[in-house]
Amino acid sequence: MEAAACLFHGFSEPARLGILRHLALGEHRVVDLTQHLGLAQSTVSQHLACLRDCGLVDSRPQGRASVYSLSHPEATLELLAAAERLLGLTGDAVVLCPVYGVDGSAAS
Repeated sequence: MEAAACLFHGFSEPARLGILRHLALGEHRVVDLTQHLGLAQSTVSQHLACLRDCGLVDSRPQGRASVYSLSHPEATLELLAAAERLLGLTGDAVVLCPVYGVDGSAAS
């Protein structure tokens, strides 16, 4: 259970989810992700390092840049789709959760 909790913790940051969603569309460089997500380069790089350390993304050099892709695209897409289905079933309950919801103390 601890490994699963660590995996879901990796998905708990909105910026990391945004990065994963963009990488689901194909390979991206850091500069591409910063433009798509409107985040600072250092923020994107930090989240990519976390995702890489967790084994969720891979990188390869391309000139002076690195190109990032999903390590396990099919499984990642299946997990994101399952999350969307579950969110559809729970409605606003997750967002309104007093502990982990938008206003919850654990979100701070």
